[in-house]
Amino acid sequence: MTDSISIFPVTRAVVVLDHSDQCEFLAVVNLLVCNKNMSIRISTFLLVTTVSLALASREADADWPNWRGPHGNGATESGRVPADFSDANTRWIADLPGKGCSTPIIHKQVIYVTAPVEGRDALLAYDWDGNLRWTTTFGVENAGKHRNGSGSNASPVTDGEAVFVYFKSGTFAAVETDGSVRWKTDLVERFGKDTLFWDHGTSPVLTTKHVIMARMHHGESWLAAFDKTTGDIAWKVARDFDVPKECDHGYTTPLVIQHDGRESLLVWGGEHVTIHEAADGKLVWSCGNFNPEQQELWPAVASPVVVGDQAVICYGRNDRGIPRTFGIRLTGDGDVTETNHVWERDDLGAFVPTPAAYQDRVYIVRDKGEVDCIDPATGETVWTNAFPKHRNKFYASPLITDGKIYAPREDGVVFVASIANGQFMLLAENDMKEPVIGSPVAVAENLFIRGESHLYCLKLPNSANQ
Repeated sequence: MTDSISIFPVTRAVVVLDHSDQCEFLAVVNLLVCNKNMSIRISTFLLVTTVSLALASREADADWPNWRGPHGNGATESGRVPADFSDANTRWIADLPGKGCSTPIIHKQVIYVTAPVEGRDALLAYDWDGNLRWTTTFGVENAGKHRNGSGSNASPVTDGEAVFVYFKSGTFAAVETDGSVRWKTDLVERFGKDTLFWDHGTSPVLTTKHVIMARMHHGESWLAAFDKTTGDIAWKVARDFDVPKECDHGYTTPLVIQHDGRESLLVWGGEHVTIHEAADGKLVWSCGNFNPEQQELWPAVASPVVVGDQAVICYGRNDRGIPRTFGIRLTGDGDVTETNHVWERDDLGAFVPTPAAYQDRVYIVRDKGEVDCIDPATGETVWTNAFPKHRNKFYASPLITDGKIYAPREDGVVFVASIANGQFMLLAENDMKEPVIGSPVAVAENLFIRGESHLYCLKLPNSANQ
C-alpha cells in the first residue's frame, strides 16, 4: 500500500468517509485506506462494517472533545440547529466570571470552559441545563495584551476521564471530571517565558498515551509530551528554524494524525510543517518554502485543516492584503519541501480564522468576512461569497453543521449561511451584544456560543435532544 494519512480525531469513536473511488475507515488505533485496486477481501470487510461505523460516527458527534471538534476539522453532524438566535430558540444563558477566548468543549452533556475567576485562571463545568457544577481555580491570571486576547485563549481537551488545560500564565493541569486536580505544573517556570508578541493561543491535544503542548516563538521552540496520568514529561524535542522577524511565532494547534500507519503529530509554525512520531517526538517529515520572499511579520495563526492525504494551510497576512494558501501532500518521509507542495494561492487566505472541512470541501472565512469554498485537491475555487462588510473583523474559526456555516465577527454578530447544494445563502445575522472570539460548538442539536461574558445554548423548540 502507498503512504497514507488521515485526520485522527481524539475520540473513541470511528469515522467513515465515503468517496466515489476510495473509502476510508478510521479507528482509534489504526487506519485503512482502500481503492479500486485493492483486494476483494478488504473491500468486503469495509462493506460489512459500514453501517456500524456510521453509527459510531454519529455517536462521536454527541461530544465536542477539543478545540476543532470530534473530527478535528470544525465540522460535525449534530442534527438540526437554529440559524435564528431568537428568544424561542434560546435554551439558556449562563454567566461567565471573566474574559476568555477559548472554545468550550463538551463530554457526556457537561460543558467545560476556561475563564479567569477574580483574577485567577480557572476551569468551569456547566451541566446540560446551564447550571454551574464546579469551578477549579489555579494561580494568578496573565491577562491578554491584544483586545481580543486573554489569559484563557487555549481551549481545553478531554479524553472523558480528565480535562487538560493550559493558560498563558504557564499553568498546565489535568482536572478530573469532578473538579479535583489530578496534576499541575508550570511550563513557564520549567521552560521560561514565551516571547510571543501577542497572547498564547496553542491548545493542548491528546494522543493515545500523552497530552501534547507546543511553544513556537523567538527562542527555544519545542514540542513536548506529558503523561496523562502523572504529568511527567515523556519527551521534548526542539523545533527551531531560522526565519524572518516574527515568522517563528506560532499560535497554531497541532493535529493528531495517522502517518504511514503510525500515530503522529502534524505541527505548523516557523514556516515549516512537520510530522513527528507520537511515541517519542522523532521528526519523520518536514516541509518548508512557505515564504520564499522572506517577508517579515508573518506569524502562523490559523491552524491547518486536513482532508484525505492533504493539508490546507492559510499563511501570509490576509489582514494586510498579502494572503497565501497552500495545499500540502502529507505522504512520504524526510524533507519533502521539493515534492509535496501541490498548489499555492496568493489571492485568498485567512490570517486568524482556521478553515473548516466539510464533505470534501474546505471553507475559508477571511478576516473581513469573505467566504471561499475550495477544492482541497486542486486549490480551485468552487464558489466565493461574503458576509456584509463591516469595519470589525473575524477572529473565531467557523463551525459547519446541518448544512450551514456559523461565523462570529469580533463584535459579537454571528452570521449563519446555508452552504447546501453547493450554494451560499445568508440566513441570519445574530447580534449577541458582546464580543465573540471563541469558536461555535454544536452537539446533539444544541448550539453553543461563548461570548465575553456569557455562554449561550440555542436549540430549536421541537428538537428531540434537550
